[in-house]
Amino acid sequence: MTKTAHQDLHSDEGALRGERPGRVSNPVVKVADLAWLEFEKPDLDQAERFAHAFGLATVERTTQSLYLRGTFPGTHSLVIRKGPASRFVGPAFHAADAGDFERLARRTGTLPTPLRQPGGGRVVSLRDPNGVPVRIVHGVEQLPALPDQQPLALNFGTHPTRINATQRPLREPARVQRLGHLVLETRTFNKSLDWYLDTLGMIVSDFLFLDSQRDRGPIMAFLRCDRGSDPADHHTLAMFLGPSGGYVHSAYQVSDLDAMAAGGQYLADHGYQRAWGIGRHIQGSQLFDYWRDPDHLMVEHFSDGDLFDATVPTGWAPMSATGLAQWGPPATRDFLGAKPSPELLRNIIAALREDNEISASRLVAMMKAMLPR
Repeated sequence: MTKTAHQDLHSDEGALRGERPGRVSNPVVKVADLAWLEFEKPDLDQAERFAHAFGLATVERTTQSLYLRGTFPGTHSLVIRKGPASRFVGPAFHAADAGDFERLARRTGTLPTPLRQPGGGRVVSLRDPNGVPVRIVHGVEQLPALPDQQPLALNFGTHPTRINATQRPLREPARVQRLGHLVLETRTFNKSLDWYLDTLGMIVSDFLFLDSQRDRGPIMAFLRCDRGSDPADHHTLAMFLGPSGGYVHSAYQVSDLDAMAAGGQYLADHGYQRAWGIGRHIQGSQLFDYWRDPDHLMVEHFSDGDLFDATVPTGWAPMSATGLAQWGPPATRDFLGAKPSPELLRNIIAALREDNEISASRLVAMMKAMLPR
């Protein structure tokens, strides 16, 4: 049998007979993309300084809220509201059209309400099985494009594009173009995955499983939006089984490797801490660079990610720390969440006591797979 390029890269054999499918045939709707992410933070001044250093632009700022965007036309990418502690609130997704928006409201028994924020529009407010607020929006005003950071012209072998000119990328913030994806940890992986497939019509691009426990099913999924023949990011949402639950990181596209590297140097020069990078992932293929904001939340610059249409089948691969990147420095304990801490211990104890998908054998296998080498 001839293998596809996707199977050759991500999996030796794809799904085995009887394994979990990566899509459903008749979801309630099919969301088109992430719209924005919502956070709370106690210090909006500090949050805005980091956002600008990271490459986001302010849309609107009040004493109680901050709206941020990238350079591409569209809606704002982040909403940060003033709160007593730094925390992730939830994501908002774009409905594909007015018909999908109304159907979602009917099928979930949820009354659409006006959005009282820049751009207006309407929202259907739901909660996923983890209790995370998930908002599906429609009719939000589109912001015009901002000046972008153009990719550098590169000389490749016998096909040079730059003659009698030098390369001098500025050490400046890497201008974020758009919000790319969100990664969540959950104690109820299968239940949560079912919800995003059934309710929002997402497709699994890749499953990761524990090499010693493949028969127990995957523990991580990279989900993309189903846009039919139109390509979508390899993953708009990723989720994995773990004891802590909640936000892991969010990712923002920049123009190219030089923008990422020079922008990373700018962040380092201003005292911000890199979590892991620079490298190139396997699932998704994107160039990556991970940073911590002043409240220790993790954010990613990425570029050159995979785009799949709805025809590409779900790949399967074993999970491991060494399998996270094609090249780059080894995954750090910071990125892997492997730093021992009282909070992690409390989360493990709580997860083992609850009725969920966490078990001692799963935890041991996960920790063994994700040990940095």
